[in-house]
Formats: sequence, structure tokens, C-alpha cells
Amino acid sequence: MEPISTEDRKVRNIKADTYQPFIDSNGEPDGDVLQANPDNKPGYGFHIYRMAPGDTTTAHIHADAEEFYVIDGEVFDHDGFRYGPGDLVWLRKGTKHNSHSPSGCTLVVYYPGEIEEPSS
Repeated sequence: MEPISTEDRKVRNIKADTYQPFIDSNGEPDGDVLQANPDNKPGYGFHIYRMAPGDTTTAHIHADAEEFYVIDGEVFDHDGFRYGPGDLVWLRKGTKHNSHSPSGCTLVVYYPGEIEEPSS
């Protein structure tokens, strides 16, 4: 078997590598992302998502199911539901929400679809 070429492997480190801003549909920064797959738009597919202390995400609707795992910190959805370290979360396609992290958090996220802004 041949070694894997550098074009076919990308390794990122969540502690050492530079995150890039996730830009929401209004063109505003909405947390930071780190991902390995260069073919995905930032914040889509499998990635690390980080919220700084006090950050609140833009309200949005998921066009596909979202799954995430909380590595550290805590995040609250608009309805007050708390997710903490070790929580593995699934949100159904069509879910409308926004999240807030008082202390900051780091999540592993899988999101294959687009994010839509709610109409009301």
C-alpha cells in the first residue's frame, strides 16, 4: 500500500490551529470554526465550532438535521435548555433556534445543509 499523499490528508489541531469566523447569512460573524475538509464552506459538514463568552448565535432554521457534541463550556438554546460537556445533541430538520454561551464553549458539529433565516 502506498503512503497517503499530502493532498489527500489534512490534519487540524483544535488547540493549536487558527479558527476562522463563521459568517451568518446577514454577513455577520457568528462564532468561529475549524475544519479539515477544504471542500466544505466554513461551518458546514464536520467541524469544530467555538463561541466566546457571552456570544449569542443568530436565530436560524436548519434545512437539514444538526448534530453536535459539547467538548467544553456550556450553551443554552433560546428556550433555556442547557447543553454541557459530554452532551451529544440532535436537532431535527426545520428546527428554529438560537443559542447563547455565557462562559464560552467548544462543540464538534456535523451539519450538512444550509441555514435559513426565520421569516418572523
